Amino acid sequence: MNKNTFKTVRLEKGEMNIYDFGAVKLHAYKTNDFLDDEVFIVEKAGSAVILESPCFFDNIKELSEYLKDMKIAGMLVAYHGAGAVFLPESPKYATQNAVEYSKNGGGKSLIENFAKAFGDIFDSSVHQITNIIGEGEIVIGGIRFIITQTAEAFDVEIPEINAVYTHMLGHDCHSIVAGADHADGLIAELRHYITKGYDLILTSHYTPEDLKDAEAKIAYLENVKKIAAQCQDAESFKKEVHKQYPAYSGQNYLDMTAGFFFA
Repeated sequence: MNKNTFKTVRLEKGEMNIYDFGAVKLHAYKTNDFLDDEVFIVEKAGSAVILESPCFFDNIKELSEYLKDMKIAGMLVAYHGAGAVFLPESPKYATQNAVEYSKNGGGKSLIENFAKAFGDIFDSSVHQITNIIGEGEIVIGGIRFIITQTAEAFDVEIPEINAVYTHMLGHDCHSIVAGADHADGLIAELRHYITKGYDLILTSHYTPEDLKDAEAKIAYLENVKKIAAQCQDAESFKKEVHKQYPAYSGQNYLDMTAGFFFA
């Protein structure tokens, strides 16, 4: 499946890009919110499974309306635990470490910061997980998923569409890199995706990408490590990264990366 082969449905705020795999459809919801969030719906034989949750109230309303005629079999809540107003009666699946990430760990800190930054338009309530899952295969709504635990939460392979979901990629935008070791881990993960030969890489903050995008991100991460090793402080680091990648979006993520490299 080519990443650009989809049908677009324009919504009031966001848009839905629909990939048709025959028996399975992938609905990629581009929220157009302040965090560039993406939410994915995997649909098969009348049932749908949601990957992640919108966290702004207007997106929650919009996506709920879009889904009103679908049977929701469940939701996988990995890196984005906020937005519990969304589909409160649906089963919620997550690994135990993802639960801890959203309730007590780094995810909780992010949710608190976003609530302060965005105020009443942001739903800071955290989804109540009804089904704790482990690594390996799980079937929800007749759809197979393969769960891989990560340091913060979990990634999801969707074999029927030869796709994988992870938190961040973004071949032409900055992303959060928590130091050189974290960069090495991300590089190893991306090389694994290339070896597996996925058609699509789905992420929480970007439209679906492919293996060429993974290769571009590997080159970026290697260079970010090199730049950090040559700089003395966060400001000089950010200046040099911006100089080399002037068209990249995600300045807030670059700020966070600088904070990790130069704590």
